Amino acid sequence: MIKVGERLSEERQRKGLTLEEIASATKIRKDFLVAIEKSDYKKLPSTAYAQGFVRNYAKFLKFNEKEILALFKREIDTNKELRVLPVGLSGKTDIPIQRTKIKRAAVLIFLILSILLGYIAFQYRYAIINPPLEVLNPIENAKISSNTLIVTGETEPSAAVFVNEESVSVDQDGKFRKEITVFPGKTTINISSVNRFGKRTVLNRHIEVE
Repeated sequence: MIKVGERLSEERQRKGLTLEEIASATKIRKDFLVAIEKSDYKKLPSTAYAQGFVRNYAKFLKFNEKEILALFKREIDTNKELRVLPVGLSGKTDIPIQRTKIKRAAVLIFLILSILLGYIAFQYRYAIINPPLEVLNPIENAKISSNTLIVTGETEPSAAVFVNEESVSVDQDGKFRKEITVFPGKTTINISSVNRFGKRTVLNRHIEVE
């Protein structure tokens, strides 16, 4: 069966017209004209649009519009019949579309799993690494002239902090503060942070009390 697109394409070429000229004269996009000439109506917005484009194209080429539209409708009806036949009989397959859907689903699943694993790794990172610990005061080898020393620092908010084995409260930002008594001479302040998994970080500060 001669297709509408073939007839339109042959007539256009016979008259020496380009697709650009047809597009300019009919206001039909060039890619739509290409789809019509290839009878690839799936690339058009809808069957109604396709019929209107075919009518205008045929009218511009001075074809008998009724004849062209009759061929077009017959072609559309035939395509519909082929689509309801089993794949083996119609000779067509939706495998490329299915493969695209499978690929998209696989990418989506991969992204979801990556986010989930990343979240789990973030939540349980301290199960394999020691908690962070920073002592802001005193600095190493500090010299002080008071018997009272305020130890301050930062760690993981959920960690337990000890200064010279004495428990220290930690606020929601992970900051801690402990006032201790020191005696003249050189001494070592032991600060440790222990997370809920038992991982420990220890820092020592050596100071001299004058």
